[in-house]
Amino acid sequence: MRSTKWTSPAVKGWILTAALGGAMLAGHAAQAQTVTAVMQSGLRVMDPITTTAFMSRDHGYMIYDTLLGMDEHFQVRPQMADWQVSDDALVYTFTLRDGLRWHDGQPVTAGDCIASIKRWASVDATGQVLMTMVAGIDALDDRRFEVRLEEPTTLLLEGLAKLSSRPAFMMPERIADTPASTQITEYIGSGPFKFVTAEFQPGAKAVYEKNPDYAPRDEPSSWTAGGKVVKVDRVEWLAMPDQMTAVNALQSGDVDFIQQVPFDLLPLLERQEGTKVEVLDRLGAWSYFRFNHLYPPFDDARLRQAAMYAVSQQDVLDSLVGNPDYYRTCAAVFGCGNPNENDYGAEMVIPANLERARALLEEAHYDGTPVVLLQPTDLAMLAPQPVVIASALRAAGFNVDMRPMDWQSVVMQQSNQNPPAQGGWNLFSTFSILATSGDPFGNTTIAANGREAWAGWPDVPEIEALRLDYARSTDAAERKQITAEIQRLAIDQGVVAPLGQFQIPAAYSDRLSDVPHAPVTIFWGMGKSED
Repeated sequence: MRSTKWTSPAVKGWILTAALGGAMLAGHAAQAQTVTAVMQSGLRVMDPITTTAFMSRDHGYMIYDTLLGMDEHFQVRPQMADWQVSDDALVYTFTLRDGLRWHDGQPVTAGDCIASIKRWASVDATGQVLMTMVAGIDALDDRRFEVRLEEPTTLLLEGLAKLSSRPAFMMPERIADTPASTQITEYIGSGPFKFVTAEFQPGAKAVYEKNPDYAPRDEPSSWTAGGKVVKVDRVEWLAMPDQMTAVNALQSGDVDFIQQVPFDLLPLLERQEGTKVEVLDRLGAWSYFRFNHLYPPFDDARLRQAAMYAVSQQDVLDSLVGNPDYYRTCAAVFGCGNPNENDYGAEMVIPANLERARALLEEAHYDGTPVVLLQPTDLAMLAPQPVVIASALRAAGFNVDMRPMDWQSVVMQQSNQNPPAQGGWNLFSTFSILATSGDPFGNTTIAANGREAWAGWPDVPEIEALRLDYARSTDAAERKQITAEIQRLAIDQGVVAPLGQFQIPAAYSDRLSDVPHAPVTIFWGMGKSED
């Protein structure tokens, strides 16, 4: 028998406010089997193609599906479609499986998928290079389409099966025709859950209901491949900026799942009866900071290097994690433990070297231009980094202007290419999952094609040429050499500044069963028992 737990008035009030939202819409929820999850932050950016933010990606996996999936062995598997390849490896024919329907009841067609691929490819680091190798994409009938390549490449299947940060989610053609520079306003997918628009509270609450018309594949579920079997009626995402409130809510049974538990609060849950603490993404994540290459001071590579010399990974990881069981220092932009691991630049990015940093500031004639540093305040896995970075930069001699805001505001600000004095920025920090960071295409931070690249917009043609060489190669040794050269350029040019690796624990009620282990947070396969 489950013991009765006390819920503080503050937690009760927060849960009630989030659940009702002034609209008294919780009647259905009370009758349904519901998983209530406290997510890393509030959901505001609803279009998973226009951003690399994990919250938007996780939202995408709830309501959309992908043509291909990736299993736990990093093998590409059929999901919405199967495929055949011509003998010369230049023509791929995709066939949609039976019974695929959008949430509005309309059948999924080849035209929908073609429009979705083109929208995704226009902004994704993998898709952009892939499309330079595509001769054409054409529908053969309502359920079949073909992709014709100019030359053989593994990028087509790898890109369509991409786990993160910008998966190739399929949308109806009328929605996918929206330019990728414009956020969509209609959220219709074909995935295992439906988005409940009437209950959406931006930044506070998002609700998903089981899609009764979804037909999962027959294969066992593995990461984003296999059968996406939904075992509950509803999933409610809540954002609780105060992490202690979230912990109290899990202890009292008012919520079922906390996506990311702050490391300093782990002891409160590790010995809590009825609660499990577990690392669901066993490969883990890596943290890094990112420069804006368009404007001073970081349009100068010497000043980017000065900043990298100034920051100590150990200081960052001690502040962020504290417990060395959960972290390690690492200089590799493709991840330590991954096949393309490389330690070039370790002396620049692991220990702090203020003397070298100050020498570079003097050499570059740094004039005190402010460094506008974005500081998320509501996400435990991202709040400590900018504080440590700011302190280190100031110690080196930089003039730092730290701008506090919530994480979703940082996400929206990232794409702002205006000068820092006109609402732009100079530096921000974030993290990515290691499962998708091991090569020059899954790793979003590596693209260096100027204003078409990810936030920061580095322009390093040599990296772009090497990425294309990687796409054309099928030889593991050659690819290893290519990534070693990319590592050198990425560090020397300040494309990305690694801050070390860590694992993120989740916590959940023992009422939940079959909680998926995967690099992305997914809710299919998860069951819930009654008290």
